[in-house]
Amino acid sequence: QVQLVESGGGLVQAGGSLRLSCAISGRTYSNYAMGWFRQAPGQEREFVAAIKLTGGTTYYADVAKGRFSISRDNAKNMMYLQMNSLKPEDTAVYYCAATESPGLSGDRWFYRYWGQGTQVTVSS
Repeated sequence: QVQLVESGGGLVQAGGSLRLSCAISGRTYSNYAMGWFRQAPGQEREFVAAIKLTGGTTYYADVAKGRFSISRDNAKNMMYLQMNSLKPEDTAVYYCAATESPGLSGDRWFYRYWGQGTQVTVSS
């Protein structure tokens, strides 16, 4: 079983930055893929970015390209999402997700394990 715990959310003004963290524990393997998703009130859960723990290959949604950066620290069992130039429309609960399936995907059903989420609010 894998446990994921997000942190780093909060309130920030438009144009500001936040770094989200995801702590990974339990049974994990180096070939895991991990991702960040977000869900705004009344909206579907939306893919943001994904990364392979081995090799560090990344994959971004269009909303994240150029502003967000996903990374991992395998020694610390951590994954991060650096978010810059934040906009009010980035306001959402951000979720960390993981899977032992090969490859990378922006499909939420690809991911087996989920954290509880961390709230990000961007004020205008």
